[in-house]
Amino acid sequence: MTTYDRPFGRYLEDFVPGDIYRHWPGKTVTEYDDHLFCMITMNHHPLHTNAWFAEHETVQGKNVVVGNLVYSLALGMSVPDVSGSCIANLEVESLLHRSPTFHGDTIYAETRVLDATPSKSKDDRGIVTVETKAFNQRAEEVCYFRRKLMVWKRDYAPPRRRPYPDDVWD
Repeated sequence: MTTYDRPFGRYLEDFVPGDIYRHWPGKTVTEYDDHLFCMITMNHHPLHTNAWFAEHETVQGKNVVVGNLVYSLALGMSVPDVSGSCIANLEVESLLHRSPTFHGDTIYAETRVLDATPSKSKDDRGIVTVETKAFNQRAEEVCYFRRKLMVWKRDYAPPRRRPYPDDVWD
């Protein structure tokens, strides 16, 4: 028997500039998702929550998913591949909403490694720069962001402890 532990995040040595991580799975954004996110974040703009308003008083003619939900989904999708074991998220350098997302659209995301540099002040870590793109089911780019995170070097990372006893299946 073989036991497989799914990696969650990467160490500095794993980030190779130019590599692309395609995140899985995608997420279909429902009207409920959008409305709940708007209410939780206090964004009460009727473009997102009022079908009549959106139909009669907007360019799109229908509700648009709030952009921060699209960004949050793409960021969340990237966590297992990119920042799941990072020390800290340092900054979002840019965030662009390229096209609107509508209720019923499915969001997919991928991340490209731009740079991975060892720290100049601490031997146990480094800084990684990545860009993430979110696409809808028609492969139209809807969101783009670039960010930096601080990650462990493999030999210095704290051990990943899991609460599974070795004999749980015996």
